[in-house]
Amino acid sequence: MFKELDSLLHSELRLAIVSLLVGAGEAEFKELKEKTGATAGNLSVQVQKLADAGYIEVEKTFKGKYPLTTCKITKVGLKAFDNYVEALKDYLRPKK
Repeated sequence: MFKELDSLLHSELRLAIVSLLVGAGEAEFKELKEKTGATAGNLSVQVQKLADAGYIEVEKTFKGKYPLTTCKITKVGLKAFDNYVEALKDYLRPKK
């Protein structure tokens, strides 16, 4: 039997966000937008879904006069990502 895939991470954009954060630990919204090619609106919605699930933390501050949003991966998010990767590996293993 196959392991269940985390439906939250099975979205291409959400998986890209979490993957980037797993590698970097944290990233500014602008950087995530540039690296994923997402629109600001779509990225904002997907970031909020990940934050609501506890996979990432979102910190809103200011850099000078400009708003700055930083996203950080959480322990819950790291575990979810690891579980997702392991579940995908299960799909790639030959079955008898």
